[in-house]
Amino acid sequence: MTLSFPAAPSDYLDLSHTAHASLFDDACHVWDPVARIAAYLAERLESANHGKFIANAYVGERVYIGKGTTIQPGATILGPAWIGENVFIGAGCLIRENVLIDDGAIVGNSSEFKNCVLFERAEVPHFNYVGDSILGYRAHLAAGVILSNYRLDHGVVDIPDPAAPGSKINTGLEKFGAVVGDNVDIGCNAVISPGSLLGPRSVLYPGVHWRGVLPADKIVKVRQQQQIVDRKPALM
Repeated sequence: MTLSFPAAPSDYLDLSHTAHASLFDDACHVWDPVARIAAYLAERLESANHGKFIANAYVGERVYIGKGTTIQPGATILGPAWIGENVFIGAGCLIRENVLIDDGAIVGNSSEFKNCVLFERAEVPHFNYVGDSILGYRAHLAAGVILSNYRLDHGVVDIPDPAAPGSKINTGLEKFGAVVGDNVDIGCNAVISPGSLLGPRSVLYPGVHWRGVLPADKIVKVRQQQQIVDRKPALM
């Protein structure tokens, strides 16, 4: 199938910035590896813990943690999960099944991760949800950003074709959030709907609700209308 928009892994991601480049071998589409993470970990994961625990964190049996990684109080790593070196795992962070986090990433307080890949130095620091998604090198999600991964009608996730309004590309995935390309910056409280591809170095303003394909080096802005009125005196 010939697509009208960039869809190869190399269009969004520099595979030299992940220890898991083989996950993308023979992938026709950048979203294909989302369905491979569980099998990849089942075949390759060897449990070990070289990290630094501050206090009261839970780590499951099927977890690898690299040197220099810090796990703050209340963090939960259920696994299977592979976590690289010098990763920061914040208080209350929940890392569920089938998660790959590369070196130097930040996964912060009260954030949740499930079936996803984070490339080196990705930053997901506060109150975020990342499900069935791929985050590229130095991708940044500001506080409250949600990568939604499941349609309200429970259907297979598709991607709107930007060149053909009304036409959609079927991913074959029941759960698929987003591919966030290298050096993408997403502002606070943005919501990224299922089946989104964000090109490298793109920027989304705070409060954006986005679905679909965003080309590289683009900015999505939100213009908010505000009204200032006099406050009525409070009743005594």
